[in-house]
Amino acid sequence: MSQLVYLDTCYGPVDKDIIEKASKIRLLICDVDGVMSDGLVYMGNNGEELKAFNVRDGYGIRCLITSGIEVAIITGRKAKLLEDRANTLGITHLYQGQSDKALAYRELLDKLGLKPEQVAYIGDDLIDWPVMEQVGLSVAVADAHPLLLPKAHYVTQIAGGRGAVRELCDLVLFAQNKLEDAKGLSI
Repeated sequence: MSQLVYLDTCYGPVDKDIIEKASKIRLLICDVDGVMSDGLVYMGNNGEELKAFNVRDGYGIRCLITSGIEVAIITGRKAKLLEDRANTLGITHLYQGQSDKALAYRELLDKLGLKPEQVAYIGDDLIDWPVMEQVGLSVAVADAHPLLLPKAHYVTQIAGGRGAVRELCDLVLFAQNKLEDAKGLSI
């Protein structure tokens, strides 16, 4: 199966301008709640916070990192379990408790020496828009806040926490002719 058929079959047709934007990506920034997780937060009796993460998203992230694309997390909340998830996936750029996500974004650009057009950001709510409006490829998950959807360059077919990050990872890998290289990796 060709990469284009795979992408089209799995996620539907993708405009050429989106593929062009994705071909330039060197950094993917992810929000967490509502993107890497379904947005639900479970509280244990001792105050511990629990979230579920989709393994397909994790595999997509590992594929990006293995192919030389940086991955970062910028989230408004703070949780120890997210540090563990980031470490498991090999994500070294983790910004938690960020009420101003644009500040962390600018720090990442400076740190990595990247231009805005080399960055993709995937989010689900209005707090994500200040970064999304600055990047080369802004992505909203399928179940994002209704006001965010029309502002995004691309809206995933899949909801947050259900494989939306993987969809974006596949798109970037496809645009850079690296999708076939994803076979055989492990998490």
